[in-house]
Amino acid sequence: MTLFPRRLVTALAAAALLAAPFVAVPAATAAETPAASAPASAPAARDVTAHLFQWPWKSVAEECKHVLGPDGYGAVQVSPPQAHVELKDQGFPWWQAYQPVSYSLQSRYGTPKEFAQMVDSCHKAGVRVYVDAVLNHMSGQPNGGVGSDGSAYGYYDYPGLYSYDDFHHCGRNGNDDIANWNDRWEIQNCQLLGLSDLATETEHVRATLAGYLNSLLAVGVDGFRFDAAKHIPAADLEDITSRLTRPAYIYQEVLDGGPIPKSEYLPVGSVIEDRYGSQISRVFKTGSLSWLNMFGEAWGFNASATSVVYTDSHDTERDTSGGSVTYKDGALNDLATVFELAWPYGHPLVLSSYHFTSTDAGPVSDANGNVLPVACNTATSGVGGWLCQDRADSTVGMVGFRNTTAGTAVTRWWSDGSDAIAFAREGAGYVAINKESTSLTRTFDTGLPAGTYCNLVTGHVVGNHCTGPSVTVQADGFLSTTVPGLSALAISKDSRVSKTTAAAAASVAFTAYVSVDAGQKLVVVGSDPALGAWDPAKGLALSSASYPVWRGSVAIPAGTSFEYKYVKVSASGDVVWESRSNRTATVPADGGLAFNDGWNAGATVDASVTLHAALDPGQSAYIVGGVPALGTWSPAAAIPLTDAGNGTYTGTVTLPGSTTIEYKYIRKDAAGNVTWESDPNRSVTTGSGGSMTLDDTWR
Repeated sequence: MTLFPRRLVTALAAAALLAAPFVAVPAATAAETPAASAPASAPAARDVTAHLFQWPWKSVAEECKHVLGPDGYGAVQVSPPQAHVELKDQGFPWWQAYQPVSYSLQSRYGTPKEFAQMVDSCHKAGVRVYVDAVLNHMSGQPNGGVGSDGSAYGYYDYPGLYSYDDFHHCGRNGNDDIANWNDRWEIQNCQLLGLSDLATETEHVRATLAGYLNSLLAVGVDGFRFDAAKHIPAADLEDITSRLTRPAYIYQEVLDGGPIPKSEYLPVGSVIEDRYGSQISRVFKTGSLSWLNMFGEAWGFNASATSVVYTDSHDTERDTSGGSVTYKDGALNDLATVFELAWPYGHPLVLSSYHFTSTDAGPVSDANGNVLPVACNTATSGVGGWLCQDRADSTVGMVGFRNTTAGTAVTRWWSDGSDAIAFAREGAGYVAINKESTSLTRTFDTGLPAGTYCNLVTGHVVGNHCTGPSVTVQADGFLSTTVPGLSALAISKDSRVSKTTAAAAASVAFTAYVSVDAGQKLVVVGSDPALGAWDPAKGLALSSASYPVWRGSVAIPAGTSFEYKYVKVSASGDVVWESRSNRTATVPADGGLAFNDGWNAGATVDASVTLHAALDPGQSAYIVGGVPALGTWSPAAAIPLTDAGNGTYTGTVTLPGSTTIEYKYIRKDAAGNVTWESDPNRSVTTGSGGSMTLDDTWR
């Protein structure tokens, strides 16, 4: 009997195409605070998952450390880690990983130790780890064999795990396979393409599967993609997940079409909204971008909050019908990804895979089928060359855009009625996408403050400049520019690289009466980029011609509301913040603004800090948090701790009184690389004065 891989059955998964609706987008607002840059503590603001398809564990660990964490990805989805069949005679196809033989973690991607080290490395980079979990079936090899962990197995015989009675034998179609894809019972009680189907309604199977998932949670895994979930009754999955030892994020492959709705699986967790990808492909390949003004639930999709979405997946990119947009579509696929990350529906997956011609082809492997280390940007035109789409400039830029605009509404929609669209994420960003072959030149209503902005699709911000083209927003929020054919523009409040345009400048003058210690200078720091965006190193340094009077001025766009404080900075870079609440102001539309202030320390608490941690050679320990006294989540302004020996690090800091403060510890090496401790943020509420002690262990 010939057995085929577990893959998307395109003809069944693609239901009748939905008509494109046209409905006005409702408005919404979102608060913005300086502390919003806190890493990995708010998944809603870092909800992009990189799907590193078929990547070995060591390469995943490096990608988390050097790319995913620094570039703002919230999570990584990894391939099934359990032991699987090895099919050397078929060239070690990609789908062999979806045919389990045991639940040991010895696979083509690495060893159990390497898997655990990968999870730890990703967590240190602030990246959650989601495992692709195969629960529906075991192998589909009728003659059995030896798996990746060296264990022998048979078609319905997995020593120490399962025997014949632990599987479904539906006997309905001669070979036990699903024949009628409109028959619920067959879909959940017969075999999927010859794969031995587990009887998940039985106690032994449920307990064994829960044990496997708990073993992954014990290593630190944060969540699961349930492969082929539609072939398992939702009640069975509810029972299995009720046995998990701690909470985990769950999203389930429940393909559209047939008699089993996605809604049945929502009590278990989120669902993969595959209709999103099929409709995105239709729109970008044969439709009109103007249809997208209400893309999402209005199209009949599942609710956004419980949907995981993608433009292409490891299944759809192997769709031989050509209906799916994939890496082989070049710029078209890039534009679809820009839209996916700019549009506030669902939780996006970004596929990062490799070149192939045969749909069965696995990644580059050694003679034993073990995947070789990922080498990005090599052999990219050859079969097997790694694509590393997660590193593409446009994708990385849009991950940052999505994080910046999280929680904001779509407004200011515009289209030319065909294949050019633009819209704002109100007050936070603006996007224009041109799928047409000719350039688009027009004036866009961005709603953003005046200034020069980096186009995040073609460059990124380094210091106060852009590595690629930039554009200028005028004082009225309008932008006149040209978007080339098959290209896009995306700007956000965090991609502004100039303080303001000259025409929109308004003078803001500061006069402060403050005494400082020898060697200290006085700096104004605030929420506006002109005041350093809460970074003391970039704030406005005041001069003192007649001590203790300090003066200085800066240009801030008229109409801008901002917050600020004064800080004292020593020659060595030590920072002392005012402990009072932030000052607030708005620049008048018709003129400048002047302040006369005095230092106001307010009620404070002296905190003694003790951290117990095992640091690597060359690393130093710091405390950082959501108040200016702790650097306002900026690693550059974090408070250093002193090595007291025996893995103990100590320090003191003056905190604002009567305040609930979130904080974390970080490690820095000599090169300035930063490692954050794992979530959640720590929290402490200070008293109205006096002193307190923080005594923590690195996690």
